[in-house]
Amino acid sequence: MMSIPRCSSLARLALSASALAALAASPAMAFHRGPASSVAAPAEEQMTDRLIVKYKNATSPASVPSVATLNGARIAGNRQGVQVSHLRRSALGSDILKLNRRLPLDQVRILAKDLKAGDSNVEYAEPDRILHPMMTPSDALYAQQWDFFDATAGVNLPTAWNKSTGRGVVVAVLDTGVRPHADLAANLLPGYDFIVDTMVSNDGNGRDADASDPGDATTAGLCFSGSLASNSSWHGTHVSGTIAAVTNNGSGVAGVAYEAKVLPVRVLGRCGGYTSDIADGIVWASGGTVTNVPANPTPARVINLSLSGSGACDTTSQNAINYARSRGTVVVVAAGNGNADASQSSPASCAGAITVAATGKGGGKASYSNFGAVVSIAAPGGDGSDGILSTLNAGTTSPGADSYASYLGTSMATSHVSGVVALMLSMNPALTPDEVLTRLQSSARAFPATCSECGAGIVDATAAVDAAAVGRSTVVTEVEPNNSMGTAQVIGAIPATVKGFMATTTDLDYYKVTVPAGGQVTATLISNALSDCDLYVFNASGRLVAFSTQGGVGESDTATISNTETVATVAYVLVRRYGGGTGSVKGTYTLSLTN
Repeated sequence: MMSIPRCSSLARLALSASALAALAASPAMAFHRGPASSVAAPAEEQMTDRLIVKYKNATSPASVPSVATLNGARIAGNRQGVQVSHLRRSALGSDILKLNRRLPLDQVRILAKDLKAGDSNVEYAEPDRILHPMMTPSDALYAQQWDFFDATAGVNLPTAWNKSTGRGVVVAVLDTGVRPHADLAANLLPGYDFIVDTMVSNDGNGRDADASDPGDATTAGLCFSGSLASNSSWHGTHVSGTIAAVTNNGSGVAGVAYEAKVLPVRVLGRCGGYTSDIADGIVWASGGTVTNVPANPTPARVINLSLSGSGACDTTSQNAINYARSRGTVVVVAAGNGNADASQSSPASCAGAITVAATGKGGGKASYSNFGAVVSIAAPGGDGSDGILSTLNAGTTSPGADSYASYLGTSMATSHVSGVVALMLSMNPALTPDEVLTRLQSSARAFPATCSECGAGIVDATAAVDAAAVGRSTVVTEVEPNNSMGTAQVIGAIPATVKGFMATTTDLDYYKVTVPAGGQVTATLISNALSDCDLYVFNASGRLVAFSTQGGVGESDTATISNTETVATVAYVLVRRYGGGTGSVKGTYTLSLTN
């Protein structure tokens, strides 16, 4: 019996298929620890269970391909872990082949390419894609949401919704809190109130787990000598509605990323909010630790900061934004409403943030919007009588009935961009904050009217989602049983992102991958903050070819196998628990597979 070697300073081990033949078989192995970055959560995939193949020898629409003709398709299907059968022949002579289960579209494309490469009788092969009607929400007030669809000044959402709806993405809204509006409540997560000062909080206490908005109305002179009285703004509810109002429910408004979840983080109250509270809220929202505050069980991939103060970015805000970005969280901030250079507004001028200017219905700069070199991009914020319609509350001071209202501001523009970023991350969760910004800007459309120093253009949701899709991973959810090489789960399309978990302390999760001729597959494993798993790779004979056991709790391991042969070979990737939590919450891990 051969034990798996302990990994010292070597985090990766790459061997060709031929070089592995000298390794002894190891049916029973003693696993040793031995230290090795990060993988994001998956996006929803387009799926199909059919393949269209045009055979060169197809003689007539009425004929059926022979068993020999279909043999290549069945072999290619086996390599993707599916069974292939003939369904029918189309009117133009191509054959429709049926798979025994749905696969991500990218994986079916690989199957089609594999089939054509291996069978000279195939004229072409392609996925039988499932098409859908163009998305138009049923919400009663959608026709008034010009900012979503207007050809001149809108963000081009209808076609984006056919590709991404924000599912699986959490957007933290650091604001006045939120009301449980009927058109929003289903998409709200439990949040947290970070306001310490009870005068500001207006709820009778300091920090607590209640992120609901009690109202931020003020009396004359409350905020400072000579300050005016004001009604409650319900600002956080309005911003949240633009991002993720419940959509297609026949009433109210639609949301930009209507299948995303909003994490309300209360940092603003009467007279505004303190930078220190806001900074703690940023850290907590991104999954960081804040003393005397419970851990955030749903860390956000996007933080919306529709707030602003005068002066350049301060160190506290910059450090908080840096921290959030280090955890893969995209921070989107308002440029400010002073019709001035945003370099003198904070957090608009903080490095690494996506700073948003506002445009009106004509597509030019809104009269109030800040501008300048620190602005990244623009979005509809409304101007004049053309505002941004969203969820609100009818109470003038304390909460009243649900309502809807139009607001103007870079706050409204920012919520559009946060929603679009959620669409992008739902499409491709592996994107880093810098990659999100680059693709957001490169896909923006030119201003149809004057908007000097307003960033790269007006955000275009459809183009941004398309840009996000480039290079994305196939999404795979672990399917048990897969605790041996004989029951290994087949991973067809690479790159792939696998979401799995250690069900018990003795669970083993095997995944079967194909290493292309002359190519390689790199596996990167990241455990959650409560578990520690190790990574091993075996060849088809069960011989160890690569491993990494260096990562600790919440850290990563990476192992690579190279194939120098002229034919593809099979490898098995094993994820094994070393310590920490188990189960679908505490035992989760993410496995990234790339070529």
